[in-house]
Amino acid sequence: MYGPLAITPDRLAQEAVRYQSKLAAGLKSLREVGDYDYGATQKEEIWRDGKVVLYRYLGAKAPTAKVPLLVCYALVNRPYMVDLQSDRSLVRGLLERGEDVYIIDWGYPDRSDRYLTLEDYIERFLGGAVDALRRRSGLDAINLLGICQGGAFSLCYAALHPRKVRNLITMVTPVDFHTPDNMLSNWTRDLDVDLFVDTLGNVPADMMNFCYLTLKPWRLFVQKYVGLVDILDDPRALEDFLRMEKWIFDSPDQAGEAFRQFIKQFYQGNGFINGGISIGGRDVDLGFVDMPVLNIFAEQDHLVPPDASRALKDVVGSADYSELSFRGGHIGIYVSGRAQKEVPGGIHDWLAARAP
Repeated sequence: MYGPLAITPDRLAQEAVRYQSKLAAGLKSLREVGDYDYGATQKEEIWRDGKVVLYRYLGAKAPTAKVPLLVCYALVNRPYMVDLQSDRSLVRGLLERGEDVYIIDWGYPDRSDRYLTLEDYIERFLGGAVDALRRRSGLDAINLLGICQGGAFSLCYAALHPRKVRNLITMVTPVDFHTPDNMLSNWTRDLDVDLFVDTLGNVPADMMNFCYLTLKPWRLFVQKYVGLVDILDDPRALEDFLRMEKWIFDSPDQAGEAFRQFIKQFYQGNGFINGGISIGGRDVDLGFVDMPVLNIFAEQDHLVPPDASRALKDVVGSADYSELSFRGGHIGIYVSGRAQKEVPGGIHDWLAARAP
């Protein structure tokens, strides 16, 4: 008897041979892997403010949508997760359906950006991009898609400037930062963020990445690299893996003052629920978000738990509020096969029903 796993000497020998074969094949695959950079869709710069750039994505056909759609991503990673590769691209799915898609690239903050505030990011940069699109399109209001922290920024902007946002889409966006299953919130609740920022200045990207990885240490430190052995003989799968790894670790530092304000007002103060969010001296009240709202969340999201996003329904002022629940995680909602079928179509159909 060898126990419930039926581990026999023959099975161990076979597994050792298979493992050795995979490693040998991996050496060949790594030599064959070409450029695995991310960002699949051609784009053009249309506006800039310092390091922050507004791009327009160029699809294979001209857009049919009359209202531009601006994507506002989080600060903590590069925004091209929404356009990772040709067959895993939220952007491409939207372009194929006729949307006119733009994105803000926040750039890489350095020491000169140490004192950028949330007012800079929301009013100056996001607001500047919105105004650039309003001028470009000749419209009073545009469509806004905010993702994760970018969704929180978009909610703030829409509350402060409701006449400039025609339709608002939030995607894996935290609203209630104090749900019991929000690990990031529990970690930061008692953080002395003043000491933290005063000591470090800008927050190093490597430190932020380490914190995110330790939310799921077994899965993200061990399991995925053990699983890498199984795809070493598949150049296409290996290229996909390396592209994702490159995106994960190509993270910008965080501007210290904006980080301080975000932790205090959102993670510690839970300002969307309790009040207390102030941008440039103006209080943010989500009751002023009165345009149509589509709230998209992921059911297995470990960074933004579903209940943290669902809370939007009870605080937003819109009479036209919809939800789209996605069966997957925080990253899968952009890149999984199911996401390609469900998310771009869901966004487009919702916008089309509210088109001018």
